[in-house]
Amino acid sequence: MKECWGEAPERRPTFEEVFLKFKTINKGKKTNIIDSMLRMLEQYSSNLEDLIRERTEELEIEKQKTEKLLSQMLPPSVAEALKTGGTVEPEYFDQVTIYFSDIVGFTTISALSEPIEVVDLLNDLYTLFDAVLGNHDVYKVRIELSMDQTPL
Repeated sequence: MKECWGEAPERRPTFEEVFLKFKTINKGKKTNIIDSMLRMLEQYSSNLEDLIRERTEELEIEKQKTEKLLSQMLPPSVAEALKTGGTVEPEYFDQVTIYFSDIVGFTTISALSEPIEVVDLLNDLYTLFDAVLGNHDVYKVRIELSMDQTPL
């Protein structure tokens, strides 16, 4: 079909070539050219609908990831305002605590442990820490730094 739209007439297929193409597409069956075109358009439409459905699902997954990241980094009121396109007014707090932590001997612990043991240790430690925070009116922002990184 695309060849039929060519700018240069000498590059366009002849009617005979078009009919041979349709005959090949229809596997030698005698069918109406309009029926063949409609069948091809239906197939194209179906493929396009599948592609749109797939891309919509991918977009929804990415949207969920973005919303999850926003909710982890920002207070719920700020995240919601940003999602809806609203403005975020600055807030004032009488008291703020910044907590830095380090696991003494972590390098040694890691070297002497299996990877899953290190993951379990960290998971247990931060789960307990989160449980303590859950009992108080606090908001946690987690920034991880390694020795070769500096804060942004």
